[in-house]
Amino acid sequence: MTTMNWKILNKKTPTEINDVLSLLLVNRELNTKEEQEAFLNPLAPDKMTAEDLGIGSKQLKKALERIKKAVEKKEQIVVFGDYDCDGICSTAIMWSALFSLGAKVLPFIPDRMEEGYGLSKKALDHLKRKIPDASLIITVDHGIVAVEPTKYARSLGFEVIISDHHTLGKKLPQATAIVHTTKLAGSGVAWFLAQQIKKSFAKKEVEDLDLAAFGTIADLVPLVGPNRSIVKFGLQAFNQTQKVGIQSLVKECGLMMGKLGTYEISYVLAPRINALGRIDNALDALRLLCTKNPTKAEDLSKRLCEINGQRQKLTEETVLHAKDLLTISQKTETKLLFVAHDMYNQGVIGLVAGKLVEEYYRPAVVVSKGETLSKASARSISGFNIIEAIRSKSEFLLEAGGHPMAAGFTVETKNLVRLEEELLKTAEELISDEMLVRLLKIDCQLDLNLANMTLWEELQKLLPCGMANPEPVFASRVEVVETRVVGNKGQHLQIKVKPENTTGPLSPIFPSIAFNQSYLAGKIKTGDIVEIAYSIAKDEWNGGNRLQLKIKDLKNKVEEKSII
Repeated sequence: MTTMNWKILNKKTPTEINDVLSLLLVNRELNTKEEQEAFLNPLAPDKMTAEDLGIGSKQLKKALERIKKAVEKKEQIVVFGDYDCDGICSTAIMWSALFSLGAKVLPFIPDRMEEGYGLSKKALDHLKRKIPDASLIITVDHGIVAVEPTKYARSLGFEVIISDHHTLGKKLPQATAIVHTTKLAGSGVAWFLAQQIKKSFAKKEVEDLDLAAFGTIADLVPLVGPNRSIVKFGLQAFNQTQKVGIQSLVKECGLMMGKLGTYEISYVLAPRINALGRIDNALDALRLLCTKNPTKAEDLSKRLCEINGQRQKLTEETVLHAKDLLTISQKTETKLLFVAHDMYNQGVIGLVAGKLVEEYYRPAVVVSKGETLSKASARSISGFNIIEAIRSKSEFLLEAGGHPMAAGFTVETKNLVRLEEELLKTAEELISDEMLVRLLKIDCQLDLNLANMTLWEELQKLLPCGMANPEPVFASRVEVVETRVVGNKGQHLQIKVKPENTTGPLSPIFPSIAFNQSYLAGKIKTGDIVEIAYSIAKDEWNGGNRLQLKIKDLKNKVEEKSII
């Protein structure tokens, strides 16, 4: 792992447990009582208005009027989704809402390999052949930059309503209506629009908040404001869901209903929904979320897990190949990593880019190289807006979209070399050496004697944690009591620590775990005084109920240098 710098966000050191939560809220830029109250007790999602969400009321009204007309006249409606987890959840939400109203509605998910992303010409031609009587397309989780595709859709006889959350382009598509905000994930936008549609038919029950939370967590959007509301209330719905598809997938993954949080959804469940769209067709993932048949749900869950295993293997192989290419070409030290190959599967290049960022801590662009056209995914580091950098090279691109931290684009293969040169120039200009050092943000120094169950319960008030509301991290000086290597491959380091300068049998001793950092075993020993950066968790393994420190980083105060 590369060097990591620590940044203490708040120089105050709490002296009482009651001080800790207030300090953490200030660190999250929640300074007033009103802001803190809104964060700790967010507005229920069904109380949110278009104004709260930054959705244009005129456009929303247009969308509702056109959709209501289509439902009442039994026009063929198509919910045009995306193949990632946010897109699949969005599609399920919108299809379910319209179907419950008696609409004539079908879902459509493009094939990543054959048709590409969003309203592509190939996908629209396929849709026209497959559902020739369709008159209205409702996009979910895409479409906001689809200027030419929307125009082409209209030439085929489709009206298009766009619901999306991605960053606006220079021009808006000429759609019948656009329901857009960057304050929600795609599934959040779809959920809000679906509830408004049902209200227009005098149906007031709130449904599918579990799916809205699923997609929002999976898409790694900031969990503040409306997203926090969707996830806080949606997690409750998710843990109590009656959807047999979710129940079956949870069981297949070895998890337990009622104990599912952002971690389980982000790192266990969502990857299995995503896997279908990455290396196969995503329709079975949609079928899983919509089915009411327990046997079918079980079969689909097994299939998703099998495909995810294949995806993991393919990703690992591609990462190794990409690292070899970068090493051979001596490009691992450039401020932006750019790697292309004709054997790279389009479905995993985003994951590969993310792995390269983890390894080298540099923005990474990974390209699936084709004969005439190439597809690319990019991932970034804090402070470098990758979609802006990519769009600044628009003369080389056919299309581009995404977020500041993640983006994708299509380029003519003949322009790849020039595009790489231009992106490297931009990276050299905009990325400082300091930006290429990992930064661990620590909320504050904490006297470890304050770490108890009362503090842990206070910290639970910040849940759900995620982007823009990270899990609290503290720093403490401690004495090492015991160390040992654990894990089936000996990859983790288990440490017991106690507060510095404490003695006697009543001195609190804290079990701690440093995941994937067993190499530290030879660098620290019993009796050492070290400074640890850590989060506080509750260890319930084997029926236990005790605190455990999860170590993020460790500094040996004797050597006065970082050893991670």
